[in-house]
Amino acid sequence: MDHILLKLRVRQTMDTIIKIDVTKPADEQDGVIHNRWHPDIPMVSMVKPGDEFRVECLDWTGGQIKNDDSANDIRDVDLTQVHYLSGPIGVEGAEPGDLMVVDILDVGVLKESEWGFTGLFAKENGGGFLTEHYPEANKACWDFHGIYASSRHIPGVEFAGIMHPGLIGCLPSKDLLSEWNKREGGLVATDPDRVPPLAALPYEETAVMGRMSPDAAAEAAKEGARTVPPREHGGNCDIKNLSRGSRVYFPVYVKDGGLSMGDIHFSQGDGEITFCGAIEMAGYLDIRVGLVKGGMKKYNVKNPIFKPSPMEPRYSNYLIFEGISVDEEGGQHYLDAHVAYRQACLNAIEHMKLHGYTGEQAYAILGTAPVEGHISGIVDIPNACATLWLPTEIFEGDINIKDEGPSIIIEPGSDLAKTS
Repeated sequence: MDHILLKLRVRQTMDTIIKIDVTKPADEQDGVIHNRWHPDIPMVSMVKPGDEFRVECLDWTGGQIKNDDSANDIRDVDLTQVHYLSGPIGVEGAEPGDLMVVDILDVGVLKESEWGFTGLFAKENGGGFLTEHYPEANKACWDFHGIYASSRHIPGVEFAGIMHPGLIGCLPSKDLLSEWNKREGGLVATDPDRVPPLAALPYEETAVMGRMSPDAAAEAAKEGARTVPPREHGGNCDIKNLSRGSRVYFPVYVKDGGLSMGDIHFSQGDGEITFCGAIEMAGYLDIRVGLVKGGMKKYNVKNPIFKPSPMEPRYSNYLIFEGISVDEEGGQHYLDAHVAYRQACLNAIEHMKLHGYTGEQAYAILGTAPVEGHISGIVDIPNACATLWLPTEIFEGDINIKDEGPSIIIEPGSDLAKTS
C-alpha cells in the first residue's frame, strides 16, 4: 500500500524582538524605547520583508498611572514624557520613497498588566475635546474579561473592545522633521500663552532617544518632534479600526524605514474625545512587514493608507445624536465640523445623564466605548452636520427613548475617581 506523506506547515512561536518590563521606567528598557521622532535614532532590530514578529509596548505614559481610586496621577502626569514607543525597527531594503506594508496580525494584553485606564485631563495639563465643560482631572480604571471591559468607576456598562495601537509610524527624514518644527512653531507663535498650548514643541529635558549615544541624544533632543499629533508619517492617529487583521501602507522617509509603535488601546470611541480617552494599556502587537518599492510615487501617497480589520464588535442598535455648527452660546460657525461634533457629543452626554450617569462618566463612555463618529454633512451652508452613534447594547439597562420617560439604570453615588 502506498503511503501518502502530508507535510504540515507548523507555525513557529512568534519571535518577540522587543520585550519590555512594566515594572521598570522607560529609560531602563535596554534602549528599545523612545519618546521623540528623529531620523538619527538607531534601529533596535532588523527584519526582512515577510517576517512576522512580536513587539511589546509600555502604556503611553510609561507607568505613570496606577490602578487605584485617586485621579491625582492623572492631574500630575508629566505629558512632556509621552508617548513611549517601542522601536525603531528596520526593514531590510527599505528606502525613502517606498511604502512599508504593515499587517497587524494580533493585539493583546500582557499577562503582568491585565488592566487599563481612562483619564479626563485637567485643562491646564492638556485638557480634552470638552475641556471647557469638564476641566478637572478624573480617572476610570478598567478590568478585562477576555474581549470585554468593565469599570468599577462606571457601573452598568460592558463592551467588547477593538484593541489597536493608537500610535504607529516610521521615522521622519531631516527635511520632514524640520518642516514639522517650522509649521508647529509658527502656530504656537500666534498665541504662545494659550492653555492648553496650540502644539507640543520640542522639549529636550525629558527626551528618551533610544540607543543614541548620550552626546548625540542631547543634541537630537533639541529638535526631536513630540509624539502628540498625527503627521505625514502616521504617528498618533488613534484609529480604532486599526485592529488585528488591518493593513497599513506607511511612507518611508529614511533608510530601513524605522517602524515604531505604542499607545495600545483596549477600546476607543471615534475621536478619543477625552484626550486620554481610550482604555490605555501596556500590551503587544504581532506584526508582518513588506515593501512596495517606489510606492509613494506610484500611488501619490502623502499620508498613510490603511485597510481596516475584518473583526469588530457586532453592535447593531444605536442612538444617533446630531450636532451642527452652532456653539453652546448660540454662535453660528461656517461648516465647522469641530463645533458640530462637540455638539453631538454634548447631546449624547445629556441623554446619558438622564439615566443616572454623571457628566464625567458619560464623557468617559464616549471616549472608550466603540461609538461611531461621522461627518454626515459638510456642504450645506452654514452648518456642518456631525453625528455620534452610541451603541445601546453596551448598557445593562435601556437608554432608548420611551413614552414613560427615562429610567435610572445605575445606582446613585458612583462616579469616576477624583483628585484629593
